[in-house]
Amino acid sequence: MNGERNGKGKEYHCNHIIKYEGEYIKGKRNGIGKEYYDEILEFEGEYLDGKKWNGKKYDNRCKLICELKYGNGKII
Repeated sequence: MNGERNGKGKEYHCNHIIKYEGEYIKGKRNGIGKEYYDEILEFEGEYLDGKKWNGKKYDNRCKLICELKYGNGKII
């Protein structure tokens, strides 16, 4: 085994706050996941090769600000 993450997992900030939870393939974020900033949901959706691909991005008050489709964003 090469030590790369595969399947579901979580990443944490140094103070044990979840930064990302979701799916990995060959160590990169791939599939469905959620990204957080200081315990606030920032993005939820699909990742492809470590990049946000399809999903919704939120501001620090959980207000929808952008929708991504195929890696391109559309501001709401």
